[in-house]
Parts: sequence; structure tokens; C-alpha cells
Amino acid sequence: MTKTDKKYDLEERTALFGENVIEFAKILKKDMIHSPLMNQIIRSSTSIGANYMEANQASSKKDFRNKIYICKKESNETKHWLRMISKASPDMANECRKLWQEAQELMLIFSKITISLNNKKEV
Repeated sequence: MTKTDKKYDLEERTALFGENVIEFAKILKKDMIHSPLMNQIIRSSTSIGANYMEANQASSKKDFRNKIYICKKESNETKHWLRMISKASPDMANECRKLWQEAQELMLIFSKITISLNNKKEV
């Protein structure tokens, strides 16, 4: 199966993103500045996948919509923490940029889903 044949799996993508952020956090300095930033970014980045999995098991359309909206918010929050880490560790700016780009793409995906859900709600 080639990469283009592979079924698009947002659950897997969000899980991998959380795992990549965890691996990234492992290489950051453990000090007074970085520790709270690492805590925050691990929480927000791993929350994306957890909430997406919950959305897929939602008990109602309203529950699904809420979980997807949380995914969007957590993606956006992760971008903020990456910016702060980039400021605290300029030598990690390139890695932060790559992770930021993935967080941005996830945020756009979840934004599109919320827009679609809101359009269906109005019909």
C-alpha cells in the first residue's frame, strides 16, 4: 500500500501529533521556564487526539460538535505554547515551526468540520 493509497485516518494523525510533541518535550531543558511550558503543551497537544476519539464515540450530535470544537481550541492553544517554547529556546525554533504547522493544519481541519456542522444545523 503506497502512501497515496493509505486511508486518511484523523485519529491516527492526532495521536501521532501528540506523540511527536511528547518526544519533542523530552529534548527540552528541564528548568523553571521550560517545565511549565512542557506541561501545558503536552496537555493541549495530547488533548486533541483524546477529544477526537471521544467525538467519534459521541452520544449525540451536540456532544460530537462540542468535542470537535474542543479539538479546534486545543490545536490553537498548542500553537501558542509552541510559540512560547520557541521564544524560550531559540535553538528549537525549527522543530517548533514544524510542530506549529501540523497544529495549524489540525486546527484548520477541525475548523472546517465545525463550519460544516454549523451549516447542517441551520438547514
